[in-house]
Amino acid sequence: MGFYQLHYTQKVPATIDEIWDFISSPANLKKITPAYMGFDIISGYKSPEMYPGMIISYKVSPVLGIKMTWVTEITHLKDKEYFVDENGLYSENLFSQIAYE
Repeated sequence: MGFYQLHYTQKVPATIDEIWDFISSPANLKKITPAYMGFDIISGYKSPEMYPGMIISYKVSPVLGIKMTWVTEITHLKDKEYFVDENGLYSENLFSQIAYE
């Protein structure tokens, strides 16, 4: 199996502080998600900024308007440089998620 990487550069007319303030706030996830995906954060979060170990739960409808619960954990973060999130469907399986929503 091959391994592929996509490298892309985009210039944004803002300072690194402005950009980091925007992308490091969980409240802004909805702003950058297409409206048709029905994105809603369902977990409370106590910090306005991400931190390693932060768990964010949300509902999203990526396919056919079917609501799914997803959970993201911020596993790594270096201020104003990068963050890593790991996420997945929070359900025994997709079918039980659909049946009980």
